[in-house]
Amino acid sequence: MKRDDTDTIKQREIAFTDFHPDPNQAETAAQMLIEISGVLEAHSAGPTLLIVRYNVLEISLEQIERGLIDTGFHLSGRLLHKLKRALYYYTEETQRANCGCSDADMSQTTREIFIKYHSNRAHGCKDLRPEHWRHYH
Repeated sequence: MKRDDTDTIKQREIAFTDFHPDPNQAETAAQMLIEISGVLEAHSAGPTLLIVRYNVLEISLEQIERGLIDTGFHLSGRLLHKLKRALYYYTEETQRANCGCSDADMSQTTREIFIKYHSNRAHGCKDLRPEHWRHYH
């Protein structure tokens, strides 16, 4: 039986909370996710709603959301969003298992999201001293 690509391409909505230091979480997350392998498209449909299209054989919604949570985003905790999230996690996990995909690379994907986010973000973790001064104690 031949697998249709339309079965593996998923489009999901990710809702964020209203109370966060970044008032436009969806746009920030979209800019970060578009560089992740497996994510085909990511754009904001409002300050707290992200639309993401991805290939479920390369990355799952659970991996995407875990990466977002690890980088400091706050997902919506409303009951409807939690129910949808649980249903999508289950169906995608089942589909990936039936296609022979393993979840062993899940931590690698979330680590990749975290590294890309922090490498592009301005933060105070960079040593501003010239290279030759860094070796003095």
